[in-house]
Amino acid sequence: MLQNTANKELKQRIIFTIFILLIYRFGTFVPIPGINAEVIKSIFNNGDADMFSMINLFSGGALERMSIFALNIMPYITSSIVMQLMTSMHKGLEALKKEGEYGRAKINQYTRYLTIILAFIQSLGVYYALSGSETNAFVSDSNVYMWTTAVSLVGGTVMLMWFGERITTSGIGNGISLIIFVGIVSSLPSTIVQVFDLSKTGVYSFGIVILFFVLFVGFLMIVCFIEKVHKKVKIQYPNASMMKATGNSDSSFLPLKINISGVIPPIFASSILMFPVAIMQFIGSENDMIATALRRGGVIYLMSFALLILFFSYFYSSIVFNTEEVANNLKKSNCFILGIRPGQATAEYLDKLVSRLTLLGALYLIFVCIVPEILVTNYSIPLQIGGTGILIMVNVVLDLVNQIQSHLFASRYGSGHVKKRRVRVRV
Repeated sequence: MLQNTANKELKQRIIFTIFILLIYRFGTFVPIPGINAEVIKSIFNNGDADMFSMINLFSGGALERMSIFALNIMPYITSSIVMQLMTSMHKGLEALKKEGEYGRAKINQYTRYLTIILAFIQSLGVYYALSGSETNAFVSDSNVYMWTTAVSLVGGTVMLMWFGERITTSGIGNGISLIIFVGIVSSLPSTIVQVFDLSKTGVYSFGIVILFFVLFVGFLMIVCFIEKVHKKVKIQYPNASMMKATGNSDSSFLPLKINISGVIPPIFASSILMFPVAIMQFIGSENDMIATALRRGGVIYLMSFALLILFFSYFYSSIVFNTEEVANNLKKSNCFILGIRPGQATAEYLDKLVSRLTLLGALYLIFVCIVPEILVTNYSIPLQIGGTGILIMVNVVLDLVNQIQSHLFASRYGSGHVKKRRVRVRV
């Protein structure tokens, strides 16, 4: 009976999640007031919107259509990253974070306020970029459209932020991640169609098309494997003899991912590389030396991309995994890493281990992000999602699968099935 109730709840959560995501996809086709769709289309077709390519990818083409969800959830992600950085550097926010549920609620509130501010600034930037071009993307030069653009884009971002929170609480999976995932996946059908169109026109043979899909699936499998691999650091509990006498395990493991920093380094790196080009386009400079040097797929671009990923991997991993804090928590719990003294020695050991894992993770991120760039620019492969999009897709799917498994395991615990058979979870 309990298992049926749990399964019914899981179905309701899945249906609710799909319903919210369908509303989101519908909203990506609702344009903001006063926009000239033909001008927007010509801007993107002429390649004049490279600085908006990442936002357009994550929004599922909403920026290309200048819909109310054009900014997508990017202001919220930026706000969350900024608040995470501030929490690690500001003692007041760090103390607030340690206050439990109340502290997390206050930090989330500050994150929402910062999201609205960033969304407003970005909406004004989008308006001036489109209205200041050679061909005005709005139907007139009236300042009214500046405010309607700001209200529409900020309102769309706030609505998506609310959608994400509702999915997280009442649906299944992380709502913010699922919204980005749906936006990225929506570009895959057009990629498939482009590949087969190129095959029909004779650009690629049928064998090359099959090889492309096989390599793409293999690439996804490599990313899935690396994202699931953990370095297990054995932790010894106190009173080991007593725990063994009662039949319990006297040790556990501290799992450390190879890619500790996640997808943040590629996002930061690509954003920084787009920034100089964006400035040159905004000021209307005729000197295109910077744009040529940072041309996507060029040698300077790829080398700068790799170095920035390496830098942000070490920078962000040091923030998300504080070795001294972990060592102090282990010491307070009277636990220790096997063969390592508690306290400073544990922190130094973890610091060396995390540094090595971060290097491996950075090399992995560079490989995943650089290879698609080379294929797209040098071999004209119509792969729109890129390495960053692939990383986000894989991580969201893995997280969604884990949450569904957790619901299924919880229903088995409630119905007593765990006592009848042993469940093995492979990490």
